[in-house]
Amino acid sequence: MKLYIVSLGAGILVGIIYALMQVRSPAPPVVALIGLLGMLIGEQVVPPIKRMLAGEPVTAAWFHAECVPKITGTPGPATATIARNEVPKTPDNATRSH
Repeated sequence: MKLYIVSLGAGILVGIIYALMQVRSPAPPVVALIGLLGMLIGEQVVPPIKRMLAGEPVTAAWFHAECVPKITGTPGPATATIARNEVPKTPDNATRSH
């Protein structure tokens, strides 16, 4: 939630600066938001292609765990463990005791 508040605050600050400089936003808000959404989706096209070229499967579960959190901004499994200051389990450290 803090991230959303900071983002909103930064947007408001930029809006105030634009108003003080008497300039308009470079793009209408809806066009800008759709463009940002396109950028987010476009960024997530590359990981499945890399995975397919490596001969690894691209499953719905993988896409949901790896790509959807980056598009929607919701924490995925790895992000959630890092946010809790936990070490994500990898094959190297899964059998070690802490």
